[in-house]
Amino acid sequence: METRRGEAEIERLPIDLLSHILVFITCFKDLAQASRVCKKWREGVKRSLGHREKLSFGGWKMDDDSTTRILLHAYSLKELDISKSRWGCRITDKGLYQISLAKCLANLSSISLWGMTEISDNGIRQLVLGATSLQHLNIGGTFITDESLFAIANSCPQLKSINLWCCRHVTEHGLLVLVHKCRKLESINVWGMRVPMECFVCLVNISPALHLQPEGLLPLAERASLLPVF
Repeated sequence: METRRGEAEIERLPIDLLSHILVFITCFKDLAQASRVCKKWREGVKRSLGHREKLSFGGWKMDDDSTTRILLHAYSLKELDISKSRWGCRITDKGLYQISLAKCLANLSSISLWGMTEISDNGIRQLVLGATSLQHLNIGGTFITDESLFAIANSCPQLKSINLWCCRHVTEHGLLVLVHKCRKLESINVWGMRVPMECFVCLVNISPALHLQPEGLLPLAERASLLPVF
């Protein structure tokens, strides 16, 4: 097929078709380079982000602003992973606030903020306020407290699983409120938390179908609750 002189075949693609092709590019560095080709490609990259249902920044050096720039165009996003990696992905409360303004927030069913030590209860509160469809949340390895769990309990009625790995500032009170209000909750990772064993028995009494991780924790807690007190 003949083309106009100096015009590559791909330049003749409709913008919608170009954006669907760009969806298959998972490397953000490549996407950034593609967006610099021309205005049409820049628009194609933006539209391709709107088609994505999953985004993971694991292994990429991202910050508040770079993460937000991408998410503002990811209208169809359902799963977001911005866990900390050895490459230095860093998100703060500022980033969580900016993400809370993205149109995709209400559709997100899964969010991972694992290891993000620079976030606090303020950021989590702002984020979950609009995350009404959230089913899976990973905030393990952070310094959140009961205040975050209160916000999650009030804002995320669809929550099914939560990872609280080594969240040592969370107490039994926060866990009890969470399990009491999130009636669809199926699984909690409580590894490394500083709560009494008796608390885990209480959680299962509230929600008998609740699965506590790591495996074998509940039988150990039940045995501990039967030990005589001197």
